[in-house]
Amino acid sequence: MTTILVTGGAGFIGSAVIRHLINDTDHQVINVDKLTYAGNLESLTSVSDNSRYRFEHVDICDAKAIQRVLTQHQPDIIMHLAAESHVDRSIDGPGEFIQTNIVGTYNLLEQARTYWTSLEAEKKAGFRFHHISTDEVYGDLEGTDDLFTETTPYAPSSPYSASKASSDHLVRAWNRTFNLPTLVTNCSNNYGPFHFPEKLIPLVILNALAGKPLPVYGKGNQIRDWLYVEDHARALVLVATTGKIAETYNIGGHNEKQNIDVVNTICEILDELVGLKPDLQDNTDKVGRASARQQSPKSYKDLISFVKDRPGHDVRYAIDASKIAKELNWTPQETFDSGIRKTVQWYLDNQDWCQHVQDGSYQQR
Repeated sequence: MTTILVTGGAGFIGSAVIRHLINDTDHQVINVDKLTYAGNLESLTSVSDNSRYRFEHVDICDAKAIQRVLTQHQPDIIMHLAAESHVDRSIDGPGEFIQTNIVGTYNLLEQARTYWTSLEAEKKAGFRFHHISTDEVYGDLEGTDDLFTETTPYAPSSPYSASKASSDHLVRAWNRTFNLPTLVTNCSNNYGPFHFPEKLIPLVILNALAGKPLPVYGKGNQIRDWLYVEDHARALVLVATTGKIAETYNIGGHNEKQNIDVVNTICEILDELVGLKPDLQDNTDKVGRASARQQSPKSYKDLISFVKDRPGHDVRYAIDASKIAKELNWTPQETFDSGIRKTVQWYLDNQDWCQHVQDGSYQQR
């Protein structure tokens, strides 16, 4: 039985990976998470009582604690997802991103190297360190047909993406210099269940249901490739267990959408599934872009509010995921249409989880 240690396992993508590992494999899972604001153990309620799951409340920057966890649990694979990940927060306060994403990754690499060198031959030969990163390290795409490949030069635009680029370089250097068996994946924008509502899709869903403005940066013409988080989780476990050491795999959803189109789609689904509540119409009259023309707003689209664009905002990201498709036979199962509908429905069906995040009670652990 393989033991997989997942850092950041209480986060959005990390919790999806752990749910997949527990529900769909026989692997043992060690969840290492500091439980910052983005770490939510309620996202793991469905698997937390499983005998193959263990939780360690540990900061990856704490060398002694990481050393203890590795010695105690003897993982065969480390999947490193722990990271500060919100661009807006990185602009307001870059320091935490430098500390967690760069220093934390360095510390984890060093502790992993010490642990790996101490292993007996057979276990040492099977060990893997999988670093999970983002397509934002590549910067902005100029041409409308260009795609990020595994060899695209790095050109990060934000403190967040720069810190992730730095961690990618560290991982590759530890492979080249110390022969630590590493793999790297870079993914496109994730969405789906259990997404913390500071990000675009859950923010739009929950703001709409509350009758609040739906903020869209600039004209909403930024293009992202959207990847359903459960598709991503499958891909990550596949890479961690069968990918080729020292290789990089780009993981994308094949779903390029402008942000404004994403917002409009969510509004249309909510119009269909919920309808605009009468008590929200006063709010739409105050904030809606169409309220001057429409005395009786009938769509959540009337809550859309265009706001000043953020500094250094990249216009287009798009992933070429042909390598992972060819070499590991992975392709996404969800289209954007199917995935976004599942996502909206999940938020409608899980209002308790949403309420606990919004009122902060999820942090009362």
